[in-house]
Amino acid sequence: MSTVYNAALQRGATKKRAADDGEDRPLVQRNKQRVLVLPSRGVTTRMRHLVNDVEVLLPHAKKDSKVDSKSDMSMLNELAELNNCNNCMYFEARRHEDLYLWLSKTPNGPSAKMQVQNIHTMDELKMTGNCLKGSRHILSFDAGFDAAPHWRVMKELLTQMFAVPRTARRAKPFIDHILTFSILDNKVWFRNYQILEKDPGATAASVAKGEGKTQLRRPDSI
Repeated sequence: MSTVYNAALQRGATKKRAADDGEDRPLVQRNKQRVLVLPSRGVTTRMRHLVNDVEVLLPHAKKDSKVDSKSDMSMLNELAELNNCNNCMYFEARRHEDLYLWLSKTPNGPSAKMQVQNIHTMDELKMTGNCLKGSRHILSFDAGFDAAPHWRVMKELLTQMFAVPRTARRAKPFIDHILTFSILDNKVWFRNYQILEKDPGATAASVAKGEGKTQLRRPDSI
C-alpha cells in the first residue's frame, strides 16, 4: 500500500513541476459522445425489445424512463442535459402500431425523423450474430450516403450516435461485430453482422491432412 501511495505522490510532484516550468503539452481531444435512448408511452413488447437491443449495442448510451408522446418535444433536450448526453434517440409509438425514431443532436440540432419498419429483435433471431456485451463495432455506410446533402447529414448523425468512443466507461477493448447502414428504395436498412475469426494454425493443419476443400456457390440473393 505504501508503494502505491509513494508512486501517486511522485506523479503529483511531476505534474506540479511541469506546471511551474510552463511546459506546453499537446491537448488530447477526446470523443465524449453520449446517447440518451428512451421510448414513449404506448410501446408494444416488440418495440420495447428493440429499444433494449439498441441500448445493449451502444455501451455509451443511457436509457431513461418512458415519456408521454403528447408532451412537448423540447423536454427531450432537458432530459439529455440532465443525463449529460449530447445525442438523443427517441422511439415514438403511435396507436400501438407505428413506431417512429427521432435522431437529434441536442440541444441545437439537427434532427431527423424516420418510421421504423421490418423489425427483427435479437431474441427472434435466436441470438444470431451474438457479440460480447460492451464491445465496440465498425460502422459501414453505403455509397449512397454521399449522393445527396440530406443523406450526408443523416450519415453524420448516425456516425456520432452509433460510433462508440474508445474511452467510453462501459466499452471493452474488443471489436467483434459490424453495423451496416444501406440505402435501398429510399429507406435506410440497418443490420448487425458478427465477425468470425478462424485459427490459421487449425486451417493449415486441416489442409496438410487433405481435409481442406474449396466450394464455390452462386449466392441466392445479394
